[in-house]
Amino acid sequence: MALTRDAVVTAALALLDARGLEAVTMRSLAQSAGVTASTLYWHIRDKDELREALADQIMAPALEALPPLEPISDDREWLFAASRALRAALLAHRDGARVVAEARDSLGRGDFSNAAMTALVARGVALGEARIRVLAAERFTVGYVLEEQAPAPSGSGPALDELERRMPTAFRAIREYFAAGHTADDVFTDTLRSVVGLRRR
Repeated sequence: MALTRDAVVTAALALLDARGLEAVTMRSLAQSAGVTASTLYWHIRDKDELREALADQIMAPALEALPPLEPISDDREWLFAASRALRAALLAHRDGARVVAEARDSLGRGDFSNAAMTALVARGVALGEARIRVLAAERFTVGYVLEEQAPAPSGSGPALDELERRMPTAFRAIREYFAAGHTADDVFTDTLRSVVGLRRR
């Protein structure tokens, strides 16, 4: 079967999930696909285009999971649901947030922003305000997942008791939050609620 652009992107996504973004080079991709690097260039010009194609693939489930325009009348609730769909799509792939963050020209990323702004405008939000709200929610979500997917530090940091002496209020707040039965996922949803202007439940 002839190599296609879709096959190249699928192979790149598999390489991303297996080895991380640093390993996704045109050379390594050619090796995994069993072709020469020059063959890849017929389908993907360079690493920038490859990154944009990966971002489009990663963003596709987020676009598919966007809530329909009608059932959710509250623009804040709609943006909350859309941002959760975005996080799920980013977490589905190793370094997913990093790929999307670095792919500024990704059409999938642009489609998500446009759909979100359209949904808010349809609910009566002024266009300029809709853009700012969507930008805030998107950048918060991508940044949050970037931190979630960042590798754990390899060196030894400060001792826990030393950190607690230095930051007693923060430690007390963390203990109270998780003692109430909250999970790590709740940290995202609760902070996202604050970003989009919703009260915590």
